[in-house]
Amino acid sequence: QVDVTAMVRLFGYVDVTDTGFLAAVLSIAFNPLFWNVVARWEHKTRALSRVFGSPHAACYCLGAVILMLNCVRSHCFTEAMKSQPKMEGLDSHWAYYSGLAILAVGTLFVISSFLALGFTGTFLGDYFGILMEAKVTHFPFSVLDNPMYWGSTAVYLGWSLM
Repeated sequence: QVDVTAMVRLFGYVDVTDTGFLAAVLSIAFNPLFWNVVARWEHKTRALSRVFGSPHAACYCLGAVILMLNCVRSHCFTEAMKSQPKMEGLDSHWAYYSGLAILAVGTLFVISSFLALGFTGTFLGDYFGILMEAKVTHFPFSVLDNPMYWGSTAVYLGWSLM
């Protein structure tokens, strides 16, 4: 026998029929699927590099598309968070400031990862044949294996708490 009362209570705080929630879920799922499919397709065919005349131009274009998709995802996430029911326990100063601290740490990891990798290192340059001189081992990679992913997750968690 499984006790599902905790899950029932948890789902009381999520309105899965809300269109904003569905848009957020779809954009969260779509983004990594899109950029991984496009990057692998580029790696196999070099089609984008040929269309744009160089791997760097193609990588910058894909990076710009990924950034735009991330803006859409963030907007959908924010709208979903506004329209969802709120837990009473999270409507407090401690939850707000905890969320702010988590968001700040996540932002530190995301920005420092971007600065360490550069634009092409961040936005799938290796799939375009643009390789870094050496493996990045300094902060934040000296602290976490995947600081960009962990940082992004922390940003959304902090945002949710706030």
